[in-house]
Amino acid sequence: MQLEFSGEIWFWRGPAPWYFVTVPEPECLDLQASSAYVSYGWGMIPVTAQIGGTEWTTSLFPKDGRYIVPLKTVVRSAESLDEGDTVVIQLTVAD
Repeated sequence: MQLEFSGEIWFWRGPAPWYFVTVPEPECLDLQASSAYVSYGWGMIPVTAQIGGTEWTTSLFPKDGRYIVPLKTVVRSAESLDEGDTVVIQLTVAD
């Protein structure tokens, strides 16, 4: 499954601070339909993600009935991204 969407980068200031983008509701419904086949521990979904020319592997986290994409520091640095920026993300769900 491949998805493309745009979203705003937000920062979580918890005990392990991290940057995320929330997957929009329509795409979350598609992901939920396939999650039974690809999900592992706590409902995580393994994906390959891409923003601009930067591609990386990660897992989507379930949060408040939706999914969030964690953005690694190397991705944010390579694409000159920061909190509040809107990005276009392409996701490929791992088989």
